[in-house]
Amino acid sequence: MPRLIAYYLPQYHPIPENDKWWGAGFTEWTNVAKAKPLFNGHYQPHFPADLGYYDLRVPEVRVQQESMAKLYGIEGFMYYHYWFGNERLLLERPLKQMLSAKKDSFPFCLCWANESWKGVWHGEFTGKTLIEQTYPGKEDYEKHFYYLIDAFKDERYIKVDDKPVFNVYMPLNLPDLKEFTSLFNSLAIKEGFPGLYLVGSRCPIGWNPLQYGFSGVIGSEMASLRFKQRSYFNKKRIYLAKKIQSYTQQLTKEKVFAEKKIPLVVEYEHIIDQLITDKSFGFDYYPCVVPNWDNTPRAGVNGLVFHNSTPSLFGKHFRNALQKVAHLPNERQFVFIKSWNEWAEGNYLEPDKKFGFGYLEEIKEQLKENSLAKFY
Repeated sequence: MPRLIAYYLPQYHPIPENDKWWGAGFTEWTNVAKAKPLFNGHYQPHFPADLGYYDLRVPEVRVQQESMAKLYGIEGFMYYHYWFGNERLLLERPLKQMLSAKKDSFPFCLCWANESWKGVWHGEFTGKTLIEQTYPGKEDYEKHFYYLIDAFKDERYIKVDDKPVFNVYMPLNLPDLKEFTSLFNSLAIKEGFPGLYLVGSRCPIGWNPLQYGFSGVIGSEMASLRFKQRSYFNKKRIYLAKKIQSYTQQLTKEKVFAEKKIPLVVEYEHIIDQLITDKSFGFDYYPCVVPNWDNTPRAGVNGLVFHNSTPSLFGKHFRNALQKVAHLPNERQFVFIKSWNEWAEGNYLEPDKKFGFGYLEEIKEQLKENSLAKFY
């Protein structure tokens, strides 16, 4: 049975830092609610359905999310975890609440989102760094590990061969990567584990995790496109903004769209085959599926839009991911989903007003078909 792990964003409750940077009461919903369509046919704004504009300070919200995810075949959530060095944390409250709710049974693991926070994520393009990700060294790594130990020892924590799964989001950013992995693994052994099951992401295609103390890698083709790093996409099948704008000017009388600069627009149907590599590697590669992408609520006309995503197209994308891990032992058949609830990036599985439970239903259906195919 494939192990589906969905990234989980905890930015749905106010914190003093966001109040200072963006105004009192800021959460992810602030940008979601004010989004507007930027070209003809642009699906914005997105309205949450069954769960509404929730606040993660309310424990019942997490219980609803977990029940919903479990019903549709998601094994667990991978919480984004923010440790900026020198014991500086942000958005840690939902994780702490979840750890204290021992009656909950839904599995989880953690992703160290080791990236500086910049204003550009929220439409502020001066290059301002709000909080810098730092790497003070061995002593800080040890403090970091022991901050995480209660999570690692929780019976709900997702493991492989009794090793807690821990995703380092941007491993190549660490100046002393091998020292970090060696220390984390040795501390895990000291605490009674066989080690950690470290997985990297946001790495160049073909980056060998085994050489750096990692056990596997999560596909980062999406990041390659979004941040215009090394591109592995078929550029002929990408519709750039100027072409879409010209097309809009010809076919629409709504000049309000035609006269504006618009974001980079990519047809979801044309890009999904490029979001999971067809290459094979001598290490575990775990695909990362993307239900949709539209970060214009944050970035406006500087954003990127996967246009015309539908549940059925996502089903095709997801089916490809299941096939990609079919050769792996059951315990390592991971498919990661980005994400459960990144609404300001148009990137979520939670039900919305337009598609309802469509994306979740597609996951359930593909899992059923995958199971029957193995049976026969």
